[in-house]
Amino acid sequence: MYEIVENNPFAPELEIRAVDDIRIVVLNRPEARNAVDEALHGALAKVWGWLAQDETARAVVLTANGKAFCSGGDFNLMQELHADRAKRTKLLDEGRVIIEELLNCPLPVVTAVNGPAAGLGASLAVLSDMVFMSEDAFMSDPHVAVGLTAGDGGPLTWPFLTSLLRAKEFLFTGDRIPADQAVALGLANRVVAADALQDEALAFARRLAALPRHALRSSKRAINLHVLKAAGGLLDFAFAMEHQSFDDEDHRRIVSSILAKSS
Repeated sequence: MYEIVENNPFAPELEIRAVDDIRIVVLNRPEARNAVDEALHGALAKVWGWLAQDETARAVVLTANGKAFCSGGDFNLMQELHADRAKRTKLLDEGRVIIEELLNCPLPVVTAVNGPAAGLGASLAVLSDMVFMSEDAFMSDPHVAVGLTAGDGGPLTWPFLTSLLRAKEFLFTGDRIPADQAVALGLANRVVAADALQDEALAFARRLAALPRHALRSSKRAINLHVLKAAGGLLDFAFAMEHQSFDDEDHRRIVSSILAKSS
């Protein structure tokens, strides 16, 4: 059994649970398939540093309520960003913070992908330290398909995890990557039956929590330095181009069409 963390400053967008020395971070917009709106985006930028200050925590499980892990950016928010350039700049700067804070978080993070993980959802998964996917889950990064520069974790991490050519294939097309293929490509570690996903992720988090603390944290840091060293110039360019692509007519037309179909 778990306890709900009472002093959680990120509610209701993130639910935080405690199981002994494990913290479970739960994306909590199930009615919107955990699409990332402004509030959830802000919470994801701050939660990793907050968890790092918890001296009683030894590992984190990241998952979501509902049938989707995270369906990516909220299209209503995207439409707001067409006109509000100040908010656009703030959120893209915050996007960089999410990446860097997750990579720099000293606690090992095990992600339990319980359903579709698209866009930022896929990035959150592959920026963590261990990825378990439900057998009916998939990953995709549809930035380019909706007219946006792929500005967050995809261009940064996917070439490390797969290959340059496979990263281009899936980032250009936005095609879905089923769980078993994600494992084969190196984007995830294991496929788990849906009804066992949370238990498997928690069990592995317990295993990590039991390891020598300094050795584990310093080893995570050493490995993530590969990605952090690549992040500087790459993220500068990618987020600057993503900022510009919100002004692109192709993107605006696609967003308008998606919102019209959903209304």
